[in-house]
Amino acid sequence: MDNLKLIALDADDLKIVSAHMQDAVLKVGDMAYVPRERRFAAIFNRFDWTSVAPGGRARAPTRRQAALRFERVLGAQVSGIDLKAGQEVLELLAIQFEPAATEDPQGHVTLVFAGGGAVRLHVECIEAEMKDLGPAWQARAVPKHPEDDPA
Repeated sequence: MDNLKLIALDADDLKIVSAHMQDAVLKVGDMAYVPRERRFAAIFNRFDWTSVAPGGRARAPTRRQAALRFERVLGAQVSGIDLKAGQEVLELLAIQFEPAATEDPQGHVTLVFAGGGAVRLHVECIEAEMKDLGPAWQARAVPKHPEDDPA
């Protein structure tokens, strides 16, 4: 598959970005909020779910380095993540959006990580980009989720 580039300008677009970023991993030190530029950016190693056949069988599971960027960020909060532990690896579960109660299109974008960590961005509006940065490499395994295991 060629490198992927996605733009999100609304909640539906952000759901698509979230699906492609599910199970991406990054080091804490590979994300940054730049208040003067009103930008949050991070470099992930994302699992390429298109490399998995229907039914979860791996054809040749791959990962790709990808940049994720949010513009028009008014503030950022971190929960359950030690920002001083720059080499700690986090696994992204989802990207969620909560609209503001009164000021549409403002709201909060939350990057939800395994283990309870989260980054919450107060955004003026949704303006995000996810972009693959280079070639794919073979993944060690296909990520597993609790709902994948038959009861």
